[in-house]
Amino acid sequence: MAMMRFHLAITSMALLALCTSADYFSANFSYTGPNGPANWGSLSPSFAACSNGKAQSPVDLIKSDIVINKQFKNIARNYLPTNATLVNNKFHIGVHFEGKVGDINVNGKNYSLKQLHWHSPSEHKANGSIHDAELHLVHLTQDLSNITVMAVLYKLGDPDPFISQFQDKLVELGKKKEIAIGTIDFEEINGSSRRYYTYVGSLTTPPCKEGVNWIILGKLRTLSSEQLKLLKAPLKPEFKHNARPLQQMNGRKIEMYYHLHGTHVTPPSKYHK
Repeated sequence: MAMMRFHLAITSMALLALCTSADYFSANFSYTGPNGPANWGSLSPSFAACSNGKAQSPVDLIKSDIVINKQFKNIARNYLPTNATLVNNKFHIGVHFEGKVGDINVNGKNYSLKQLHWHSPSEHKANGSIHDAELHLVHLTQDLSNITVMAVLYKLGDPDPFISQFQDKLVELGKKKEIAIGTIDFEEINGSSRRYYTYVGSLTTPPCKEGVNWIILGKLRTLSSEQLKLLKAPLKPEFKHNARPLQQMNGRKIEMYYHLHGTHVTPPSKYHK
């Protein structure tokens, strides 16, 4: 039994590393130069899907690829306050959690929130429009066999209250790999959305693992220019622009949930801006 618990712990750490840190692999990658996205697949045998995969992410949320699924339900988010650590993962800035944060239910399966991180500019586009940043909330099933990433797109504007909780710590992160930030509150992230888009894709960093469920929320959030600069500041120059280029749809469709006053309606022609 002890050996089983040890194996589960190792598997959990490996899968979480796969979702968060390139240091888990011997090969390094970048967003520019010879180790940039066009060459990720050749940097390591583990990265082959980055070049050969047929269901890769990110993608453009183009109207012609979107279909409404009237069977979809709202996805409630009710994350609990918990102690957290701000982490410089080298290729993006993330937040890792010490305890259980909460679950979302997707297609009858529960996924637990494990970590979150930012990319800038946004990785997913909306009808060809690029946004200033994108937040990824990474969830795993209890058996660690399934990944769901919930994405939030940002535009410049008022400061994001969620980021404001640890904004001062971002200044210190340039000198340290990680910083404890105490209890973090999810009030600004909790709730539900009347619109979201979903498709099956991949991790957007090597090893570009496929079979990832993506949920892109339809409501834009705002962050200030200062907050955006702070999310980039601790990163090396080759990672300050850390958005993977768009990937081919290869026949995939993006399904959409749209809900207003208890009734499914025809969605607007453009992504909410």
